[in-house]
Amino acid sequence: MISYQIYHADCFEWLREQTPLSLHGVCADPPFGIVEFLPHEIAKLRNGRGGVWRLPPAIGGSQRAPLPRFTTLTAQEREHVRVYFREFGDVLLPILVPGAHVFLAGTPMLQHLVQTGMAEAGYEVRGAIMRLYRGFRGGDRPKLAEQEFPDVCVTPRGAYEPWMLFRKPIQAKTVAQNLRTWGTGALRRLSVDQPLPDVIASGKTPALEEAISDHPTLKPQHFLRILVRSLLPLGDGWILDPFCGSGATLAACQAVGYSSMGIEVDSDYFSSLSASIQKLAALYPYYKGETLEMADLCPPTPLRITECKQELLL
Repeated sequence: MISYQIYHADCFEWLREQTPLSLHGVCADPPFGIVEFLPHEIAKLRNGRGGVWRLPPAIGGSQRAPLPRFTTLTAQEREHVRVYFREFGDVLLPILVPGAHVFLAGTPMLQHLVQTGMAEAGYEVRGAIMRLYRGFRGGDRPKLAEQEFPDVCVTPRGAYEPWMLFRKPIQAKTVAQNLRTWGTGALRRLSVDQPLPDVIASGKTPALEEAISDHPTLKPQHFLRILVRSLLPLGDGWILDPFCGSGATLAACQAVGYSSMGIEVDSDYFSSLSASIQKLAALYPYYKGETLEMADLCPPTPLRITECKQELLL
């Protein structure tokens, strides 16, 4: 039976108490720079001013979503990122079965620190899946000197998001033997004729999904369903999101047909998890993450997006 379980807890404390060799994969969008999801920074985000979160104005009639400013991190805070993910990897490793894969969302500026920390904890670095989308991070002219340097941008405009891939080392001599014993060690193909690619055109999170959850880092179901589906090569096992926030990963698991667990420490986000998971999972009932085509997001006629919206309000 497909199910999900959610826990209101600190993920480090929760992980230390779990049964060894009990989880088969992880898909998470963790706090990239750690500091942006500290309680005082979340309070500033909810108040709409101050802190590490950049709150841009409306542009062209469209309100841009808040983004954390990772360029403000000090050398000490950057070192903390590496240590944080080494410690996270340490507490996670025992409860994963051999060959279990871990997807962690990142940002190009901090990706190397996350990968270093996880490698130090004993994981194999297996590259990354690049989520291509039209972002608003970067591409700005020098602050307070925009008119003086109109042809200059301080950093490139962001157009991709790396979802770093790690694997707990296999226990058997071969991947095939590990698959027979644990059901892990490899990734599930999109189809017999199409492997999982390492670049996926994702697009912006649809407004239909943003209407369900106001979490600042909500990721689209299209992309998440592809990722979580790939984590269980034989289609069986439990997926964990230790920073489940909006519940989007658990919703993707529910839609694909996987059992999942989620941990969330923030009380406000946790209080809306169950409702968000159920509503997000109910979207696009014909899409299970087995293709890359965006057209598959919409149910066939006679259902239309407007009718889907009405259903969500019931």
